[in-house]
Formats: sequence, C-alpha cells, structure tokens
Amino acid sequence: MTNHLYAHDLPDGLDLGPIVAIDCETMGLNPLRDRLCLVQISDGSGDEHLVRFGPGSAFDAPVLKAVLADPARVKLFHFARFDLASIKRWLGIDATPVYCTKIA
Repeated sequence: MTNHLYAHDLPDGLDLGPIVAIDCETMGLNPLRDRLCLVQISDGSGDEHLVRFGPGSAFDAPVLKAVLADPARVKLFHFARFDLASIKRWLGIDATPVYCTKIA
C-alpha cells in the first residue's frame, strides 16, 4: 500500500478505473462554512491518492473534477450526503453516479 500526496489536483494520466472510493476531510461539519481540506481516492488496488487543498486554495483541480464528475465511473462513499455537499460547495461539481455504504 502506498499513499500518494498531491497539492491541489491529481496528476494527469492517473488511471483509477471504473470504480473509486472517496472520502473528504473538512475543517468542520458545515460544508457551507468549513473549507474542504483533503480528498482521498482509492481504486481498490491498495494505493491511496490524497489531494490536499491548503488555505487560500482556488480549488481549481481539473483532473480531480473530471474524475469526480465522470458519469462512467461509480463513486463509493460512506455517508455520501456530507462529502457530496462539500464537493459541490468547494469544487463546484456534482459527483455522480454514487453508491453510499451508509445507505446500503
């Protein structure tokens, strides 16, 4: 297992496959107020890709946004409601389609 840490976006050409697990970390529990700090993505291979957004970030992450908005890629979340609200607020996109393990 390897953790890959990136600042502000995923690298070009990263192949994550058709299903990714995603978790978001924020400064608190109010997605309208509390800044998105980290998006964690895994394709199930054992590697984890971490995208960190520092204070003052413009949240301009075209590769990450393309992965999250890709309609051909299933996004797995636990308690998707919170993470999806944070993604919408801070990255300005709808991440679909979604599978939520809390609801399932």
